[in-house]
Amino acid sequence: MKQVEIFPQALPPGLSYREDFISVDEERQLLSEIQRLALKESQYRQYTARRRTVNYGFSYDFTHLQSKPAPPIPEFLTPLRARAAQWADVRPENFVQALIAEYQPGTPLGWHRDVPDFEVVVGISLAGTARLRFRPYPWSPEKKSQVFALELAPRSAYILRDQARWGWQHHVPPTKELRYSITFRTASDKIPGSRQQRSLARD
Repeated sequence: MKQVEIFPQALPPGLSYREDFISVDEERQLLSEIQRLALKESQYRQYTARRRTVNYGFSYDFTHLQSKPAPPIPEFLTPLRARAAQWADVRPENFVQALIAEYQPGTPLGWHRDVPDFEVVVGISLAGTARLRFRPYPWSPEKKSQVFALELAPRSAYILRDQARWGWQHHVPPTKELRYSITFRTASDKIPGSRQQRSLARD
């Protein structure tokens, strides 16, 4: 795996990026597994997003603003979860949620921070490229000069934690080609029992 530093003077603490996080063969195997999944359009209250997703471990109910149990993380994601955990310096079991998303050409992802039920985030890109843009949170036009972008190559990965996780929003402009992402998240104390789960994982 190749470590890449992009605009290191601009990267907030807690943001890391690696190219070639997985091999071409691993990417091909993951894409083959994803083709078998029943991906569905994401619903955000009254808004239906263009990207299609499937959640494991937990999903987030944007109507009631809370996490709810989802099917267990499938076995084909276990090796990737272990590698992501090693890089992020957490136990694999601490990644309690996985999200697989499909971005057809022209699919955007609006400005947001991940929901507070989750803590450390590791995202892996498959197939197509994408630009991940960041801006300070809370946002105001006076902070425009601080906006920056990370070019996500196929088979690359990023980590969001600490200041990068909580002090910045991110979004993906409309993609130019078909792309998939796999995202792993650790639980925050907002998920019932998460503190006990993390304690058991450390023992």
